Amino acid sequence: MSKASSKATAGTLAAGGKTGVRIVVAGDRGTGKSSLIITAAIDNFPATCPPVLPPTRLAEDFYPDRVPVTIIDTSSKLEDTGKVAEELKRADAVVLTYACDKPETLDRLSTFWLPKLRQLEVKVPVIVVGCKLDLRDENQQVSLEQVMSPIMQQFREIETCIECSSFKRIQIPEVFYYAQKAVLHPTGPLFDQETQTLKPRCVRALKRIFILCDHDRDGALSDAELNDFQVKCFNAPLQPSEIVGVKRVVEEKLPGVNERGLTLTGFLFLHALFIEKGRLETTWTVLRKFGYNNDIRLDDELIPSFKRAPDQSVELSSQPLEFLRGIYELFDSDYDNNLRPDELDDIFSTAPDSPWDEPPYKDAAERTSLGGLSVNAFLSEWALMILLEPSRAVEYLIYIGYLGDPSTAVHVTRKRRLDRKKQQSERNVFQCFVFGPKKAGKTSLLNSFIGRPCPDGHASTTEEKFAANVVDLPGSSKKTLVLREIPEEEVKGLLSSKESLASCDIAVFVYDSSDESSWKRATELLLDVAGHGEDTGYEVPSLIIAAKDDLSSYPMAIQETTRVTQDLGIEAPIPISSRMGDTNNVFRRIVNAAEHPHLSIPETEAGKSRKQYHRLVNRSLMFFSVGAAVAIVGLAAYRVYAARKNSSS
Repeated sequence: MSKASSKATAGTLAAGGKTGVRIVVAGDRGTGKSSLIITAAIDNFPATCPPVLPPTRLAEDFYPDRVPVTIIDTSSKLEDTGKVAEELKRADAVVLTYACDKPETLDRLSTFWLPKLRQLEVKVPVIVVGCKLDLRDENQQVSLEQVMSPIMQQFREIETCIECSSFKRIQIPEVFYYAQKAVLHPTGPLFDQETQTLKPRCVRALKRIFILCDHDRDGALSDAELNDFQVKCFNAPLQPSEIVGVKRVVEEKLPGVNERGLTLTGFLFLHALFIEKGRLETTWTVLRKFGYNNDIRLDDELIPSFKRAPDQSVELSSQPLEFLRGIYELFDSDYDNNLRPDELDDIFSTAPDSPWDEPPYKDAAERTSLGGLSVNAFLSEWALMILLEPSRAVEYLIYIGYLGDPSTAVHVTRKRRLDRKKQQSERNVFQCFVFGPKKAGKTSLLNSFIGRPCPDGHASTTEEKFAANVVDLPGSSKKTLVLREIPEEEVKGLLSSKESLASCDIAVFVYDSSDESSWKRATELLLDVAGHGEDTGYEVPSLIIAAKDDLSSYPMAIQETTRVTQDLGIEAPIPISSRMGDTNNVFRRIVNAAEHPHLSIPETEAGKSRKQYHRLVNRSLMFFSVGAAVAIVGLAAYRVYAARKNSSS
């Protein structure tokens, strides 16, 4: 399952993004660096060597991968330390040399050179090379494995160790072959040397490839499917006897073949076997054929980017939305509208990781009583991811099996300014910024939105939180609402950007209805946000929420809140009690306000003055235009009258 021609491999390498390999050779003085390079280049031991060679390029066809190799020699002089460090930082791979006849140069690798690479943060494969093999004392013969094992245990970046002799031309080409191979076909991303197992991300990628090649979805690769896989990856069919041989290799070790063909277990075993035998290029060819890069993620070229104005957002198109509904039904094995955590993990088992295990997606959707996700919660998580990271969301759609055109998986919505002009929003997903002072009840509002119980005591929010859910509207329509909690101390930083409110469909301001200072701070925040919107042209509809309605209001609360909201031209505060479970339809009211973005926009005194000024200017211009027009008409009439008078005379 690995008859890759040189041409086919080169093509996959191009897909992997590597068009040349830069190998830097370093080590102590007198360890044979320059002789090693010259012998590799001309296949002959040099009579003399310059102190430092210029960059040496091996021919493109020097190795089967047909990728050019450039070898950089380095100086051993103390004054050139800085230059050597710069070369090491630019390396794709590093060859560290020691002299087999000078044990102290071997010790220097672990006491100086390898720590130096770590200090410089050079994170590339390292090939340790023992030069001058022909000069080693025959009475001190020790196996290479015995010598290098302790060093390799300490420094995992060492990919390979090899001994050579430039004078006798022993294993010289192999040195740079292993270096090139370590760059083009690195072991690290695929295989854990300590446990001798495939790494999780490699397993996930191979599982996805297996599923894509299992055309009849019966859990096994038939002979025909195996052959299709071979042709796709290596441009060469498998003979029937070779297919039998592949299956026999698997069956001798584990039950990885059934009556339908090669199972996923057998498929993974074969790749582990290839890697153990040093044939990493086989697995890398497969991965790159299916679009993976060296990090075992889909190559950036396969992931579309979505250009949009600051006040445009991104939503899922209908085709991927239906795909996700189908995925949910497929993995909700007991059809109870409760996608358990293990079932969710299974959905993302063909992706590099589960994207919802970390903020802002972790705990951002409603959980069922059994700890799972309903279909609405599942789709809300996707809506949140599409809103915040559309390209990454589409990448994960591809990982879990979406085969449609990625560039049309989402659509860019109309500009919010145009929505205000049209007095109607066509969005299906609305983003609501939640402002308010500390202890006002912002987090409780988010918790009540996704059915999470309110915790005892107060925990101050220091970072943004999100909550996403589906809101049922009259007439059986549904919209997805995303609440984004803005910590009080983050507001100033948020408003320092001109476009900070561009992505906001509606803002709500939460205050503790029992605390007058909370109300005053909430109105200050409201005025700051409204003023920023007026200054930048990104005005947003706003609502005020009077939280903790189960507590007694502070004195004069009704008069004060009525006066302020009337002055601003927005609704009176909406009373809610998260603790009592009384949300007063607040989420439906938030969506309604977002759907009609020309309403509920607060006007500050500065904003009103600015509007009045513009009206006066416009009126003056209009009077000037009318006056000028009247004057022109009068002048024309006078000229006609004068012409008639002259003609009659």
